[in-house]
Amino acid sequence: MNECYYDKRMDFFYNKTNTDTVDEWTGTKLIIVLCFGTFFCLFIFISNSLVIAAVVKNKRFHFPFYYLLANLAAADFFAGIAYVFLMFNTGPVSKTLTVNRWFLRQGLLDTSLTASLVNLLVIAVERHMSIMRMKIHSNLTKKRVTFLIISIWAIAIFMGAVPTLGWNCLCDITACSSLAPLYSRSYLVFWSVLNLVVFFIMVVVYIRIYMYVQRKTNVLSSHTSGSISRRRTPMKLMKTVMTLLGAFVVCWTPGLVVLLLDGLNCTYCGIQDVKRWFLLLALLNSVMNPIIYSYKDDEMWSTMKRMICCSSEDKSQDRYSSRIPSTVLCRSTDTSGHYIEDGIIQGTICGKADLGDKGNS
Repeated sequence: MNECYYDKRMDFFYNKTNTDTVDEWTGTKLIIVLCFGTFFCLFIFISNSLVIAAVVKNKRFHFPFYYLLANLAAADFFAGIAYVFLMFNTGPVSKTLTVNRWFLRQGLLDTSLTASLVNLLVIAVERHMSIMRMKIHSNLTKKRVTFLIISIWAIAIFMGAVPTLGWNCLCDITACSSLAPLYSRSYLVFWSVLNLVVFFIMVVVYIRIYMYVQRKTNVLSSHTSGSISRRRTPMKLMKTVMTLLGAFVVCWTPGLVVLLLDGLNCTYCGIQDVKRWFLLLALLNSVMNPIIYSYKDDEMWSTMKRMICCSSEDKSQDRYSSRIPSTVLCRSTDTSGHYIEDGIIQGTICGKADLGDKGNS
């Protein structure tokens, strides 16, 4: 029967797996690392809080897509918490950690990654439902969106806790990985392959949706007198989502590949030399997302800017926002279905209907 080591500190496992914990992280080097880490984490907290507040504040964002976008910002905010905890529990400190504290450190990181990944997957489903029905926004109710968000976090917390629940190497030291000394190599293979497969599926789905939207938008553009900005709305949303997904894949794929190589026990891959750089790249993803929101969505940026400046919305903007429901929610009398959301075609149809009503009166 294998002996279990629940009462050991992490130095025991690091020595057993020959893991480098960077004992030279002291003095000036440590201060520089902490300063940069603190700056990035503060940016993550502030910027993602602004995104969430913007979605809550601006009624134009009260749709399933933006609720899920706000939840993605919440996942990035949570990632900031995980990085703060990691920052003060890494380097030479790692060897002094208890087993439970180390599991907490890694569990927070795994939970944040899973929350972002599952959230992007749900957004993919929401986009697919909307676009294939030729609408900008899906008909998901607030209750269903709330249920989805709760489910996302339940899955994320569960996946983050899987190693703690038993899939670890505390009772089989020979199965321990190098990068994560308490994780079994089999778990790292499972975790990495699962995430990489989901990455691939989402990329394929979004490319398919993007091509479909582009084709439909070009076709409909020649049959409607609606404004160019309305006709381009679905494409703009898709570009935002695809940019988010692209940044996520670019930032996380190298780290997952390194974990996969470690799980496969590749002793000649030099994974110890690159692990910190890839962790930093993963951190940058949570920094990049709020920038992508504001850069790709003018309304998001203007809402965030107003909140930063603590100024109220001007009256003209209020009047413009108040007209949105009439174009977004107006429904066509055509029984064949909705066109790419009521903001692209239905605005034109409603306008014609209003003119007809005036002519009949």
